[in-house]
Amino acid sequence: FFSSRRRHTRCSGVSWARRCVQETDVIDSGELDCFKVFPGKTTQTYLKTYYPGESFGELALLYNAPRAASIQAKTWSILLALDRECFNNIVKDAAMEKREKYTTFLSSVELLNSVDQYEIQKIADALRPVEYQQNDYVARQGEEGDAFYIIEQGEAIATKQNNNDQEEIVFKYQVGDYFGELALLREVPRQASVKATSYLKVVTLDRKSFKRKIGPLELILQRLSLIHI
Repeated sequence: FFSSRRRHTRCSGVSWARRCVQETDVIDSGELDCFKVFPGKTTQTYLKTYYPGESFGELALLYNAPRAASIQAKTWSILLALDRECFNNIVKDAAMEKREKYTTFLSSVELLNSVDQYEIQKIADALRPVEYQQNDYVARQGEEGDAFYIIEQGEAIATKQNNNDQEEIVFKYQVGDYFGELALLREVPRQASVKATSYLKVVTLDRKSFKRKIGPLELILQRLSLIHI
């Protein structure tokens, strides 16, 4: 259905993407930079670069509000535009429900206390929920890390192999705790195993989403990390 309603928009490296609030855009090709003027400032702050497969403009459609940021084409780009009517019919209700749910949850996570609300909402959009049963392993020591996790419900433990090849508990996780960042930030194997000690529900960011949305918080992660894996 989206394909039948899509419209191509081409942007050069010096043009600004549309500021109107009549549609949302999915990037087909090219790169675009996102800028925002924060309260008390007169100059724009760079936030991130959008790549093919990512989208923007949905906030204005979801909440019928002015654009929260400006988008500038970094390279020659082709965008697929979804108009307001089509967006409302397909995704608005589900997107709003997911965003509101995870925005509230993420606002309670210590790591993200200093993150702008706009960025919180973008992170919320990228989250994927995963469920585990008691005694299931979420991650194993030594394996390649491919996701970052935040606990939404339940409890888990981090364990490490000791010199006798026995697992020792090194940390206990609860709601709002996170893990998996070290393997993604430094591209090293998991430094510990994580196992559910009850029914466990986590939200995850894959490697690409993590790098784009949370990677810039590396210094905060270094300071706040509970147990690096």
